Amino acid sequence: MTHTLPKLTPEMLIPRLGESIVQKGLITENDLRRALAHQAEQIAKGGHYLLGQSLMDLNLLDQDTLDEVITEQILQLRSALQSANRNLEQRVKERTADLNEAMQRLSELSQMKANFVANISHELRTPLTHVKGYLELLVTESLGTLSEEQRRALQVSQRAASKLESMIEDLIMFSLASHGEMSMKLNRVDIGKIVSSAVRSAHNKADERGVQVIAAVPENTPMVQADSEKIGWVLNQLLDNGIKFTPSGGSVVVALKEDGRNLILVSVTDTGIGIPFSRLKEIFEPFHQLDGSSTRHFGGTGLGLSLVRQIVEAHGSLLDVQSVEGKGSTFKFPLLAVRDE
Repeated sequence: MTHTLPKLTPEMLIPRLGESIVQKGLITENDLRRALAHQAEQIAKGGHYLLGQSLMDLNLLDQDTLDEVITEQILQLRSALQSANRNLEQRVKERTADLNEAMQRLSELSQMKANFVANISHELRTPLTHVKGYLELLVTESLGTLSEEQRRALQVSQRAASKLESMIEDLIMFSLASHGEMSMKLNRVDIGKIVSSAVRSAHNKADERGVQVIAAVPENTPMVQADSEKIGWVLNQLLDNGIKFTPSGGSVVVALKEDGRNLILVSVTDTGIGIPFSRLKEIFEPFHQLDGSSTRHFGGTGLGLSLVRQIVEAHGSLLDVQSVEGKGSTFKFPLLAVRDE
């Protein structure tokens, strides 16, 4: 069934036309009621019938007067619309200015935080070097003989100093990344050797926690294009993370796999506590811990994974995370293979 739309007329654009005509004193309230009743009757017979036509059919208003009223109303509506648009534009400008100011302030605060981190990290490095040096002298008995109890106490202090040094280095690397100053020295490197070295470094911590660390590196794995120091740091961080969040009896596997001819897929898989799907993005936020309570079980600055992603992306790659809460997580990224011609 086809419906024919009524022809658009100026009168259709005027809301409450009847009230306006009454207010001008051109007709009475009673005249308006008669015209509305007449309009309703005509509509009931079928077709489209406007109030203006009803007023003219009852000789309550002539065409010229009706046109004059409608024109005046249209001009008033246009003026009101223009005024509303001006107000809206002004409000948009004000809100935009507020937003720009807030963004500028946020940028300044972020820069202040990065500068603070950079300054305090470098200031901490010098006294820590002195502390480590004197601990080494004490442990090696260069400053006198030690009892077994004193030696154990100094070894604990050495481990704590090494952990503090690692955290300071993370802060320095973060500050460099924040300033866009973290350079990449991309060379042809043996990714298999980097994996093996990272796994060897992780064994002591893994043994302490009762976690098995495994390197799954196929023979004849091609070389890759990478910054060996930065990728080594990435693997150390991912291994440390996997060991930290894996209960005793679990495992962390570092694997290399060829993905086509041009890519080597690097993955670190643990059988740890996993990450809730709804919180996966949070793990890459600087200075953020999923367990933010004062009694949280796992330490750290919350910078590790943020830096891991930045380093991986600086290699032109992407870090992918897959995790099942209570079953473990896998972090993986591809590197460009470099083959002998």
